[in-house]
Amino acid sequence: MSKTRVVITGLGATTPLGGDVASSWEGLLAGRSGARRLTDDWVQNLAVQIAAPAAVDPTEVIERVKARRLDRTAQLAVVAAREAWADSGLEESGMDKERLGVAVASGIGGLHTTLSNYDALKTNPRRVSPLAIPMLMPNSSAAYVSLEFGAKGGVHTPVSACASGNEAIWLGLDQIRLGRADVVIAGGAEGAIMALPLAAFGMMQALSKRNDDPERASRPWDVDRDGFLLGEGAGVLILESYEHAKARGAKMYAEVAGAGISADGHDIAQPDPTGSGARRAMERALVEGDLTPADIFHINAHATSTPQGDIAESLAIRQALGKEADHAVATAPKSMIGHLLGGAGAVESIATVLAVHNRVSPPTINVDKLDDQIDLDVATEQRKLPDGDIAALNNSFGFGGHNAAIAFKSL
Repeated sequence: MSKTRVVITGLGATTPLGGDVASSWEGLLAGRSGARRLTDDWVQNLAVQIAAPAAVDPTEVIERVKARRLDRTAQLAVVAAREAWADSGLEESGMDKERLGVAVASGIGGLHTTLSNYDALKTNPRRVSPLAIPMLMPNSSAAYVSLEFGAKGGVHTPVSACASGNEAIWLGLDQIRLGRADVVIAGGAEGAIMALPLAAFGMMQALSKRNDDPERASRPWDVDRDGFLLGEGAGVLILESYEHAKARGAKMYAEVAGAGISADGHDIAQPDPTGSGARRAMERALVEGDLTPADIFHINAHATSTPQGDIAESLAIRQALGKEADHAVATAPKSMIGHLLGGAGAVESIATVLAVHNRVSPPTINVDKLDDQIDLDVATEQRKLPDGDIAALNNSFGFGGHNAAIAFKSL
């Protein structure tokens, strides 16, 4: 049975490199870091004092009254969704909103709201906001995006740690292929640069402690990597059936060829060191997309800059692609934007789509000496991709053993 073709017709993002897709993409291509040392009072006693905040505060973009009703994570999601929607041209299409779905993910949810209202509770219960629950609930971003655009199809919120953004795209792909929607607003967001996550991740020894050199702290695949850099932001993609997009004359960036989901069944925080779960996710994405390893010319790796995770993923890529991995350029945006948790997969899917669309792989920065155990063609400068039909993979893996790989191909 033939599959319904699904294409990308709109992109929106707000990241540590810029408040929109164009500035974020320009920053990635230039190899610019969005990391900095934090100056907030609450950071002074923390072991880790560096992060990659959003380059543009979402409250500068969203109307003041609306911003006060949204947690920071939802603010970021709405900013990215507005750009993607405008980019798609769907507002002028007069589409049936009952055929419009939403899948917007978060790894943690409304943490700013949760912690600020807990502080209020300890002082005086009457100071707790009456909007606290709709602001802190994990589905808040998806719900507010659906309200923003009048979406009346299914509204979903994957919460699968750092695989969440990719899982949202997988859900959107399935909604369209199952005939339940013509268009899905899909993506992920996270705004969790706060004392608790920095302290907790720091106690796990998961974060880089290069406080005096934040721009060089995130160094995927480098022999001296010592943990990831916490980032924040959002990415949203408009997924649309090819026939629906063609009928309205929409521009198309790339096709969502397939998605692969798997679980490690190994540990709550550590990846399976053999890479078998990640391998299965990539292989399933290829099979679902009717692709072979020879079709893959670009790999947007999860590559967080953790000692074990980077090696496990490298093994998985080699297992999934075999010798064909030799011609696939591997890149790691987290070297510049840090780890956006639930927003990572969506923002990096946008980077993958643009790499395929523009035929160029962004560089990975801070790779001074490639780890001998990383058997990949790592791009440390922009790399041109070939003409003709090409495909790319975007990997996202999360605590709990969640693995999600999305395959995109050129049009």
